[in-house]
Amino acid sequence: MLVLITNDDGINAQGLDVLKRVAMDMGADVFVVAPETEQSGSSHAITLLRSLRLREVAANSFALDGTPVDCLFIAVNHILHRKPDLVLSGINRGPNLGFDVIYSGTAAAAVEGALKGIPSIALSLVHGFEHMDLAAKPARTVIDALWPAIRGKAVAVNVNIPDAETFKGYRAARLGRRIYSGDVVVRTDPRGRQYLWIGGSRVTMDNENDTDCGLIQRGYVTVSPIALNLTDSAHLGMLNQALAMIGGDNERNNDGQGPDNGPAGYNQDNS
Repeated sequence: MLVLITNDDGINAQGLDVLKRVAMDMGADVFVVAPETEQSGSSHAITLLRSLRLREVAANSFALDGTPVDCLFIAVNHILHRKPDLVLSGINRGPNLGFDVIYSGTAAAAVEGALKGIPSIALSLVHGFEHMDLAAKPARTVIDALWPAIRGKAVAVNVNIPDAETFKGYRAARLGRRIYSGDVVVRTDPRGRQYLWIGGSRVTMDNENDTDCGLIQRGYVTVSPIALNLTDSAHLGMLNQALAMIGGDNERNNDGQGPDNGPAGYNQDNS
């Protein structure tokens, strides 16, 4: 079993080492390709406008000065001798709940793995970072439970561990609503020029009993599938109705006339 591990906290993150040990304890052939520096909030960014530098840290372990998605791309297309059987991303230092998944480099790495046809799991520890080592147990439990179901499938799964010491159990959950405040911190550098920090220091989230946000507050490890198709099917019919008002086809008469406005491309307002 070939396992590829990455994260968005960087090559030196403790959670990466924990996840590596989990995979090795499973008897897997493990490769690590992780960002050289922290890439939190990088989402699904891929580097196209500059070169990338790859550094071998140890046997089967590499640091790349790019995003988590870059790491997946370089690992699968350049480093590995074959497509991995499983991608693991994390263990992130902090939650990836609800809308966090849109911004998370940790989750994006799992999505990229699934887009490449590889079953992928992103894992995050919400609280108790001083006990990151203890997150190995719930992480291993979830991976062992999911593996028979996701093996060979293009599936991305997002896992959040509330606290490695005190969690109550495991629950499948839909993504909830987690919203950050719109803080913008304005400061002045020593040369008198302003600079900005995006804050978001205040967070609100739902407390429903079937969402990751709600269940994490109840002390459960949450397991959420992430859809690869971003189509908002619920509103597709609404768009069809709106487009029907202007005609669904750009029809032309056989003589080159547009349906209502004279010769095609002719603007009757121009004279």
